[in-house]
Order: sequence, then C-alpha cells, then structure tokens
Amino acid sequence: MADDGPVEHGYPHLATVRDAITALYKRLSYDTVQTFATSVAPVDVAFGDTDDLHLGAQRVAREMVRHYRLPDARPIISFREMTHAANVELTAGPEYFIELNDRFRTHRRDIGAALAHEVMHVYLHRLDLSFPGTRENEILTDTAATYLGAGWLLLDAYREDAASSQKLGYLTPEEFGYVLAKRALVFGEDPSVWFTSPQAYTAYVKGMAQARRDEQQPPLTAAGWAGRRRYAHDRRHAPGPGSPSGVPYAFSGDQGGSLRVSFPCPTCHQRIRVPVRGRVRARCSLCRTVLECDT
Repeated sequence: MADDGPVEHGYPHLATVRDAITALYKRLSYDTVQTFATSVAPVDVAFGDTDDLHLGAQRVAREMVRHYRLPDARPIISFREMTHAANVELTAGPEYFIELNDRFRTHRRDIGAALAHEVMHVYLHRLDLSFPGTRENEILTDTAATYLGAGWLLLDAYREDAASSQKLGYLTPEEFGYVLAKRALVFGEDPSVWFTSPQAYTAYVKGMAQARRDEQQPPLTAAGWAGRRRYAHDRRHAPGPGSPSGVPYAFSGDQGGSLRVSFPCPTCHQRIRVPVRGRVRARCSLCRTVLECDT
C-alpha cells in the first residue's frame, strides 16, 4: 500500500479497475455483491486522539472483518517503521498479522483506510481471487474495498495542498472517485456526505462524470464476436417476465458433463457449488461455515 512520492492523477489504471469490478461479480455473484449495499459507517471507524492506540486499531480491524463477513478472521495489529503504509501476512488463518506504519500513531483518523485495504487482502485471499502482477493485484484490492463499501475511507485519506500531499492506495484519487461513483449508481448511496477532505470530494465529482460517460457508451462495443453470441444466448434462455425470482438454487454442468448445484452460504451469502450426488458436506471458502445438505 503506497504512501510516498507525488500524487498521480487521471485514469491510468481504468482498464484494470473495470476488469476488477467484473471479476468481483463473476467470483461473488450479483446476489452476494448486493449484500454490501450499506457502506462502513464513519462512526464505526472513528478514532480519537485520546483512544488507546492498540485497542482502537483492533476495534477498527474487527469492524472491517464484520463488514467483509469474515467471522473467524482475527487480525492482530502492530506498528513499526516501514516504507509502505501497511502490510498483511496472508496465511491459512484464522489469525492474520497486520503491520501499520509508525506514522499512524499520530495520524489515527487514517487507520480505518489502511485497514480497509489490508483486510480486503484477507477477503480476496479467502476467495482465491487475484490478478497476475503485484500492481494489478493491489489495484484489484483497492477496487474491491471501494466497491464493497469500505474504500471511501481510502479516498477520504487523500489530502493535498501547496506544501504537502498524502494519498493511500494504488488508485489515483479520480479512480477512487470513479469506483465510488459506480457503486453509488448501483446502490443509490451518496458517500460524499462522509468526506472530511475537500480534495476527496473534487475527485469523487470527477469520477462520477467518468462513470456517467460509461453509461452513454453503446453496450457490447468491446465484447467481440464471442461475447455478443454469449449475450444473445443468455437472453434467449433468460426467465420470462412471469417467472419466479429469488430462487436460491441454480444448476450447471461442468466440463465433464456432471451436474452441479449452487446455493448461497447462510452466513456470508457466498455461492457454494457442489456435485449432485445425494447428501454432501461442504465448507464455505470465505467464512469457513460447514454445511450439510441433500442434492
């Protein structure tokens, strides 16, 4: 998580950001993404100068774990001198060691932003979702944290004036604003009321303008021949207007031709796919809930 050098502006990573949003929907499903309709509330990550440093950091980390629905993930927070803003050790869990830069001892209001990014690393690790390359993977992490309701803190940590500047994360301020705007258009949520940084609000306005331009583009222009054929196929086989909605089970076939059933985890709503073979026992890869069911 970078926090040094001049602040980059514009949309240099826009293609990767769009790929990251698509990857989230593919891995989580539309229904699971919809469970993140409410963002992390400012009051839940507030950190005053009189609060105990370590207890306060643990409290904010637990709030991120709760928001991402990782009930058995236990972050352990420490502080040390380092180049980056923060770092997390990704293991099998349930304990995850997160190191924060010593500067957060005196910049406590930004601890929530750092932990939003680092706990998202744990979430994506549990999902086994990653991009090739360190920078691409960090962009995926920033995008996922922002789109799933915690990354507004990362944009609010951006401050810049004639004498100094600060920005957390790998996205530019305008790209953070873009992802927040895409989220706002889906969930009808206005994150700008939470910003304490005027520069964050300006970046959000620019990001919203870019997101609005996306809506004006013709559909499937970049999909190619195969993508348009797939879209036409899905439309032909989609349920009609009178079909029931909200059916929890979905069936599909794998490459070997065997039938599989998928259903949402009752704890975190991540979809679980198992073969149709009578009674099965499955463990959710995200929250580790063990389920037994008849298929």
